[in-house]
Amino acid sequence: MRKIRLALAGAGMRGRTYTDYALAHPEQFEVVAVAEPVAHKREYIAARHHIAPEYCFEGYRELLEQPRLADAILICTMDDLHFEPAMKAIELGYDILLEKPAAPTAQQCAAIMDAAQEKGVRVIVCHVLRYTDFYAAVKRVIDQGLLGDILSVVHTEAVGHIHQSHSFVRGNWRRSDETAPMLLAKSCHDLDLIQWLIGKRCVQVQSFGALSYFTRAHMPQGAPERCIQGCPHAADCCYDAVKLYLKDENNHWFRNVAGNKVNPSNEEIEKALWEGPYGRCVYQCDNNVVDHQVVNMRFEGDTTVAFTMAAFNQGGRHTRIMGTKGELNADMRRDSIELFDFQTREIKQISTAGQEIDGSIRDGHGGGDSGIMQAFYEHLNGVYHGNALGEIVTSCTNHLIAFAAEESRVQNTVVDLDAYIDRVRAQR
Repeated sequence: MRKIRLALAGAGMRGRTYTDYALAHPEQFEVVAVAEPVAHKREYIAARHHIAPEYCFEGYRELLEQPRLADAILICTMDDLHFEPAMKAIELGYDILLEKPAAPTAQQCAAIMDAAQEKGVRVIVCHVLRYTDFYAAVKRVIDQGLLGDILSVVHTEAVGHIHQSHSFVRGNWRRSDETAPMLLAKSCHDLDLIQWLIGKRCVQVQSFGALSYFTRAHMPQGAPERCIQGCPHAADCCYDAVKLYLKDENNHWFRNVAGNKVNPSNEEIEKALWEGPYGRCVYQCDNNVVDHQVVNMRFEGDTTVAFTMAAFNQGGRHTRIMGTKGELNADMRRDSIELFDFQTREIKQISTAGQEIDGSIRDGHGGGDSGIMQAFYEHLNGVYHGNALGEIVTSCTNHLIAFAAEESRVQNTVVDLDAYIDRVRAQR
């Protein structure tokens, strides 16, 4: 099979993750160009992949002003900077691996899927949970008919209290007006996963949720604006930034993000806690995204789904699927899948990786990051035979479930999805 030449737009953590896969599989991929406004991130990728200076660009616009430089492009820019490079890359004829969410507005998602169809390019959105061994095993149970007809699903994304504080209170995804609603930014994974597992179309959506805890109303008395200023409650606060980012030197993911570089020193972390967003008291940030939300969905055939996303937990995902022949309980954190057969009344254990994982970005999404890169390689070579790849229309339609749910939450109404999609298309 041919080696795929890649361009990278956005050299943050997600871009590094996918290009690290290319380094580990040089027979599959070669990274030949990079666009990244932060110099040290751009230089890091250039050095690791031996990219010539003339193919290192300060931004995606400069990269996409060139004639097509590669077979495919990885778009790993911030959420609000997905739409423009995706549309330009489609125009240039790039095949695309597009980090989720595809775009921060419903209208832009519709525009991307329509443009990709018209141009005939392949756009794969990074719904990496589809590519984990864990959920592949769940999908096999369903497709083999062991559950019969699926009538009800209860799915929980336990965001994790620390992950919430890091990414959605202090971090880049804390404000829906700057990136996207939290349901889209964090849980478009899950909404896509649910639709993929069920194999049906969502027809109605209802949602409730709020930002209830990470607010000034819950700030302990006397807490300073920044934890490093000497908070009198530090010893009892699980969100103390000094403990999370400075004292825990083994927590590489948090430290890398807070220090805005790979393997920052303690001095650089300390400076970041004085000056950057990750040093702030979690009760005194400018966050506005929800910290808990539920979404009720009706799919074709009257299959009902109850989805919960919440911050106040250890983290992980759990899926309970109830069918006419059996019930499946899948706990991703513990790599545990139990199948209860109504006929035999026996419980069968189905295991995959054999280790505890949290399914977060810190552990490669349970293997999904490498799985999607392998699938992308096979797909571009015309030899992919799995069932995890979702074409862009499916991905963006599942994104629109999130937007419809957010409309339901804000307007306190039940949303008909077909009517919502028609309205979005008319507005773009």
